[in-house]
Amino acid sequence: MPEFKAPLRDMRFVLHEVFDAPAMWARLPALADSIDTDTADAILEEAAKVTSHLIAPLNRSGDEEGAQWHEGRVTTPIGFKQAYATYIEGGWVGLSGNTVFGGMGMPKMLGVQFDEMLYGANSSFALYSALSSGACLALDAHASDALKNLYLPPMYEGRWAGSMCITEAHAGTDLGLIRTRAEPEADGSYKITGSKIFITGGDQDLTENIVHLVLAKLPNAPAGPKGISLFVVPKVLVNTDGSLGAANAVSCGSIEHKMGIKASATCVMNFDGASGWLVGEENKGLAAMFTMMNYERLSIGIQGIGCAEASYQSAVAYARDRIQGRAPTGALAPDKPADPIIAHPDVRRMLLGMKAMTEGGRAFASYVGQQLDLAKFSDDARERDSAQILVALLTPVAKAFFTDTGLESCINGQQVFGGHGYIREWGQEQLVRDVRIAQIYEGTNGIQALDLLGRKVLANEGAALHLFAREVRHFALHHESAYGGELLQALVRLEGLSSWLMERAKANANEVGAASVEYLHLFGYVAYAYMWSRMAAVARSRRDQDPSFYAAKLATAEFYFARLLPRTLSLEASIRAGSAPLYGLADEQF
Repeated sequence: MPEFKAPLRDMRFVLHEVFDAPAMWARLPALADSIDTDTADAILEEAAKVTSHLIAPLNRSGDEEGAQWHEGRVTTPIGFKQAYATYIEGGWVGLSGNTVFGGMGMPKMLGVQFDEMLYGANSSFALYSALSSGACLALDAHASDALKNLYLPPMYEGRWAGSMCITEAHAGTDLGLIRTRAEPEADGSYKITGSKIFITGGDQDLTENIVHLVLAKLPNAPAGPKGISLFVVPKVLVNTDGSLGAANAVSCGSIEHKMGIKASATCVMNFDGASGWLVGEENKGLAAMFTMMNYERLSIGIQGIGCAEASYQSAVAYARDRIQGRAPTGALAPDKPADPIIAHPDVRRMLLGMKAMTEGGRAFASYVGQQLDLAKFSDDARERDSAQILVALLTPVAKAFFTDTGLESCINGQQVFGGHGYIREWGQEQLVRDVRIAQIYEGTNGIQALDLLGRKVLANEGAALHLFAREVRHFALHHESAYGGELLQALVRLEGLSSWLMERAKANANEVGAASVEYLHLFGYVAYAYMWSRMAAVARSRRDQDPSFYAAKLATAEFYFARLLPRTLSLEASIRAGSAPLYGLADEQF
């Protein structure tokens, strides 16, 4: 089975050539002195070594052994603890963290490349630090200075981990139904009582402590989501000097037995009067937690890209080596009894589809990372505001489209292998199992689609969409690209459907839910068309410098526009069919 190799050449192409990230970093005062082309490349090179040589080799063995639970304690698979110790020595948990508390302060554009490597190498391992990074982000944005100083340094260092405790057995998407309660104590702390399920990394043996961020309700809190508060609840209590004290009243009741990501512990967590401390304001916990959840949604989206890249690498190697039948045009390897299957049109269709969607996703993830960097670091208020609007608009697209198409790519990779793709030793069936969860957790993709269409497009009369569309239209009209016309046609289709849905939704509330998933996919294909137009423009201008690389980019762009972007036509037809066909059956007829 081929080993995972970080796609460094393509990552540098996206960062340095398509988006000219070093130029952007140079004009942002907070980044100008800490990151440049050479530094970014050095970090990417080291990240590639860590993910490819330290973490990827544990992927299959971790899947086979899985996380184990015994008498309330979780152990990770053999090799995970040692690898994690080496991993945190490099400061990887705090790569994009606040430098005031020990983070490296690197831009998110760089962080998304590292996230992709990590998920491509080993999704289960990646999740332990992904939750820590997100928890740090929420604490940094909303916690008091005392809590930040106490918790963030050891978390960025990786000695302590973080978890996100949201879901309850009866309350998933509808968080207003949670029952976990918080009782105020005389010393300013709170007693947290309740049970949470599906908690990634709720317990493990990798770190000295686990810092749980827990949603709970105070006495007499308003009903529904407006009555939710956020609390930091450590597994082990922390003394004022930062040393560890007694165990808190937090326990892991069990772990789930899952389809995939088996080396990641998915825990039932019980809080039996555990000591916790308020993060942010009372009854404003959901807004604070969404700081973490939005980070996690982009991260989980990138899981789709990473798994797709790993599947593609393996499928290409297999297709070059496996001989079956003859090419339609005649023998390509007359000295052999058959030709490599990469000669067959359908195999090429699958491989090119994987390549086009993975590379398009990589560019779009970098674009969203760019907006996050501008929203955080720009000293231009208007630029910050515009970037924040784009982040809000594009995050649900990134999470859902990356993972929906990531699963499609992994299934295609498995299909390239034929029967061997169904066999464990080749690795493809694990990638299919591992990536499948990404469409479900951190907000199912159906919820992401409702958020995009209902809240991010229709609720503000399309203002955020207009901002994105102006940028896309400007590029299509003012930059030399072979695909400007097709990009404009796709954009017009998206805008026209958006306006049509605004009117339809006023008369029938079912229209939003009926159209939302197809709408998100159509948006995703248009966004990728923008990315491929930008990549093709760069490749065309530099094709004499590295002919093979840039020719491959141009050929893949041609495939995207010819064979993948036309999917928007069928999506449009499905959307315009409206909600009526969904309600042709009475409930009892299903």
